[in-house]
Amino acid sequence: MARTILITGASAGIGRATAGRFIQAGWNVAALARRQAPLDALVAGHPNAMAIACDVTDADAVDQAFAQATERFGRLDVLFNNAGRFHKPGCIDDLPLEEWQATVDVNLHGMVHAARAAFRQMRRQMPQGGRIINNGSISAHAPRPGSLGYTVTKHAITGLTKVLALDGRAFGIACGQIDIGNAETELAAQIAAGVAQADGSIRAEPMMEVAQVAEAVLHMANLPLGANVLSMTIMATNMPFVGRG
Repeated sequence: MARTILITGASAGIGRATAGRFIQAGWNVAALARRQAPLDALVAGHPNAMAIACDVTDADAVDQAFAQATERFGRLDVLFNNAGRFHKPGCIDDLPLEEWQATVDVNLHGMVHAARAAFRQMRRQMPQGGRIINNGSISAHAPRPGSLGYTVTKHAITGLTKVLALDGRAFGIACGQIDIGNAETELAAQIAAGVAQADGSIRAEPMMEVAQVAEAVLHMANLPLGANVLSMTIMATNMPFVGRG
C-alpha cells in the first residue's frame, strides 16, 4: 500500500520539487498551498496526488485540508512542513510591524498549525504513528544581515522540532528538521545574483539544484519509524555558511 505525504508550500520552489519527487516515487501526495492553479498543474495526470488550496495561517482551513487528505488516502504517514516566507532585509527598527507579523504568521504559526493537525491525525490513526519533517533553514543556526523575522522564526522551528520529537515518542511519531542552504528556487534567485554578507559586501553565492533537497527529504521520509534524522543540513558545498560572521 502506498504511503501518504502532505506537503505545505507545494506550489513553488522546494515544496513543488519535493512533491514532484514523491509523486514520481509512487507516494500518495497531498499538495497544499494558497494558489490553486499551480497545484492543479502539479498534480495533473497523477491519480496518486491531490491539490488543496489552503492558507496555513488559517488554523481552521489547515484542519479542513488535513481532513480532505486523510479522507482521500486513508491515513497520513509524513508531513513535510515547508511553507514559509521572507521579508525585505532591514534592521529591527526598519522592519514594519506588519511585515514582522506576516512572517511570524506563516513561518511559525503556520508550521505549528500544520504540525498540530498532523500530530492529531498520526496519534489517532491505526496503525498509530508517522513522521513530521520541518523545513528549518541555515538561518536556524546563523543569520544573514537584516533577516530578523526569518531568523527568529527559523530558530523557533528548531524548538518545535525538538518538542515534537520528544512528545511524539509515546505515539510512534518521529520528527526531524532539514536545514537548507542556497537551493535554486525562485525565492532564492537573488542569492546567486548577489546578497549582503556580514562584512558589508555584496557577493554572489554558490547554489545547489533543488532536486537534491527533494532527494534528502525523500531519504528522511523513507526511514523506518524506529530511526530518525533529528537534524540534517544540506547546502551548496561552497556556500559561506561555516564562514559567516
